[in-house]
Amino acid sequence: MQEKDLKPSVKQRVIFALVAALLLGSSIAAYVMIVMGNNNINYSKMNMQQLQDAYSEKNAELDEVGEELSNTYFDEFKAYKKNVKAYNSSTANSNGVQSKDLKEGDGETIGDSGYAAYYIGWCSDESIFDSSFDNIKEPTALKTPIIVEEQTLIEGWYLGTEGMRLGGVREITIPGPLAYGESQEICGGTNSPLKFIIMPVPISDRLKELNSELDKIYSALINAYSQTYSNTDENYDSDEETTSGE
Repeated sequence: MQEKDLKPSVKQRVIFALVAALLLGSSIAAYVMIVMGNNNINYSKMNMQQLQDAYSEKNAELDEVGEELSNTYFDEFKAYKKNVKAYNSSTANSNGVQSKDLKEGDGETIGDSGYAAYYIGWCSDESIFDSSFDNIKEPTALKTPIIVEEQTLIEGWYLGTEGMRLGGVREITIPGPLAYGESQEICGGTNSPLKFIIMPVPISDRLKELNSELDKIYSALINAYSQTYSNTDENYDSDEETTSGE
């Protein structure tokens, strides 16, 4: 047989290429059917390592978005740190929710559709218990803003920010029962009043998307951990029964 007879014809090469493409397409389609659903990644189909990798990847993307926003808002928000001052705890608890605008916003009125926010929260002795700063004493940047939606934060937050517009800055005082009440010790005890400085900013689609994806991955991770420990307990119980029966 001559060498030229061993070489596939142009027609054969075309057929081979089409078959290879079909096989590849089938493999991709199968993967999409298994892992994807309704155009969203089905994290329940992933193993624990894949979920951890996905969580790290989305967190890195979120950090990038947070850094861009920090470059925009850090200098302005840092200037309000000087407003953190001591206050009378008893008076704060007896006067109800108090609000004071430090800057009027010119954007849309915040509502149930959700928004992003930077904040500083402090106790009556002037100690900051939480904030959007990367470092409370010597801040150099802002963390990624929190996503505020209905019923996700303490009641006093919503009462104190009612009517705010995006881009505004407001100082609010929240009495203990409308903060963490008896459910959590903060600022040295339960029913402690809190003060906040809050700046709501527009929430981008990318920020909302990444937070949503991270919530899904976190839920899948919790389920994966629970399943792993459940299987471990079952295997342990099975081994115990086997040992006892010997």
